[in-house]
Amino acid sequence: MMRKVSLVFAGAIMGAGLTGAVTQTGLFSSTHAIAASAEVYRSLNLFGDIFEKIRTDYVEKPDEQKLIEAAINGMVSSLDPHSAYLDSKSFRDMDTDMRGQFGGLGIEVTMEEGVLKVAKPIRDTPASKAGILTNDIIRQIDDTEVKGLSLTQAVEKMRGIINTQVKLKIERPGKPEPLEFTLTRSTIVVPAVEERVEADVGYIRIGTFSEQTYEGLRKAIDKVNTEVGADKIKGYVIDLRNNRGGRLDQSVLVSDAFLERGKIVSTRGRNAEETQVFNAKAGDLAKGKPVVVLINGSSASAAEIVAGALQDHKRATVMGTRSFGKGSVQTVIPLGGNGGLRLTTARYYTPSGTSIQAKGITPDVEVLQEIPPELKDKLSENKGEAALKGHLKAGDGKDEQSGSASYVPNDPAKDTQLTAALNLLRGAKKDAAAPATEAPKPN
Repeated sequence: MMRKVSLVFAGAIMGAGLTGAVTQTGLFSSTHAIAASAEVYRSLNLFGDIFEKIRTDYVEKPDEQKLIEAAINGMVSSLDPHSAYLDSKSFRDMDTDMRGQFGGLGIEVTMEEGVLKVAKPIRDTPASKAGILTNDIIRQIDDTEVKGLSLTQAVEKMRGIINTQVKLKIERPGKPEPLEFTLTRSTIVVPAVEERVEADVGYIRIGTFSEQTYEGLRKAIDKVNTEVGADKIKGYVIDLRNNRGGRLDQSVLVSDAFLERGKIVSTRGRNAEETQVFNAKAGDLAKGKPVVVLINGSSASAAEIVAGALQDHKRATVMGTRSFGKGSVQTVIPLGGNGGLRLTTARYYTPSGTSIQAKGITPDVEVLQEIPPELKDKLSENKGEAALKGHLKAGDGKDEQSGSASYVPNDPAKDTQLTAALNLLRGAKKDAAAPATEAPKPN
């Protein structure tokens, strides 16, 4: 089965931005401490015995710290695909990435069956200025072959001190010989939000939910309104396609930006008293103008929270294809200078009480994106959360759903889903942002 992961070179949110992370200062509170059974203590003693045997009798002297970390990783990875132990470096990198700024080259990539492919070069970065293109395959980093490297190892090789150089050997479809690039690392600021005017419609793409996202959205709406005129604008397209998630608090703020009142999302954990509910405050940045939200098979986590909230409140028409289905919350717990623990602690529920987990958001209007004939055999459907080994089951016990395709063309003129969104907004009255089919009513 294909394993597909998406990252931003030289500083990406690990796990493809599927964290929805919040932070706690302690591992467990005293009120939730549970006494371990005698059987658990016997098993822990067994672990200690095995560790000691390996430490003293293995044919070569083992690295004891690596043994311990491997045991921790094995324990945590047995839970679900998104829980993980973060060593000190990974913990620091994650914190940097969530801020949306880091050192590197500026390339969004995917790894499919060991092949490192450029998903998109970030605008105004060393990669885009050098001419690296979407679908380029990176075969070599400096003098190291990418084949055999993990995604994390490849990313680490792309990182480095600002103003130092890195060489890439790239295979480009249609080119008989590999291309070589020498790039100089620089500070990369990933634009969380990008906007442009589509005649009388404001197009706003939210690429990730970092610390900068809500403020970027606010500025984008102001910029579009200034350019078109707030009274002339027909509506807004909020593009969440291929947005793999990020910060829970930012997804709440972005949802709130279009809502006057009501529930945005709730999170439910193991204990009923830990349920959290996030509600909207008065104030709609779009001033009631129609909104279309675009999603696809790589819209996940925080992106699904926004789509679900605006869909349930009938504040937006959700268009595209079924989203990824990553409806769980990861709490990032610092471990006193020894890295951190990213632990799944709750599920998300939309305002109507629907679990996103392993099901995703079903669009109000399904629009399939046309794929060029030359790419049809090279692109695979995103199977979604339900296809991940060991995934958390759906929160409401209903049938799980597979994902959908994630292809988005670079040329807006060939973007079937965007064209459908623009046509809807231009032919709609003010209240036409409500879905054509009856949506669940918010609680």
